[in-house]
Amino acid sequence: MHFSQTILQIHRGFAYAEFVCILLYLIALFGVMFSYSGKITGFLRKISVFTMVFFHLQFLIGIVMLLGTSPFLDIIKNIGMGEVMKIKSLRFAYIEHPFSMFIGAVLVTMVNKKIKTKPRLSMGVFFLAILAVLLFFYALPFSKLVSP
Repeated sequence: MHFSQTILQIHRGFAYAEFVCILLYLIALFGVMFSYSGKITGFLRKISVFTMVFFHLQFLIGIVMLLGTSPFLDIIKNIGMGEVMKIKSLRFAYIEHPFSMFIGAVLVTMVNKKIKTKPRLSMGVFFLAILAVLLFFYALPFSKLVSP
């Protein structure tokens, strides 16, 4: 197996783990947000850290794939960035997916910091977390995740 295939399989494996973390993260977020007291639980603090760590690992692996093993740089040299933006599949793979995941990772980091330092979950932090999750689900290429 080539290095690029190995990195791709690692990226896919982490995507499954990230998916599970995000589902648990959502359950914990909604549980705290709609509880009577709104106090941040130990479970939310822990799953927030795990989600953030997986987001960051996934993003770093993705950057290695994008700049090191993918044909992205060759595509830009051959057809130019303007053409990449015109082709939906290339735009999603090389522009929308990485940038959405980057913004999601930044938001998850901000939410984790607030969850660590605050005793109660505010609506602003809740909505930042939901926005991060929505960006993750928008940018997740489900068709590539389940294909061999």
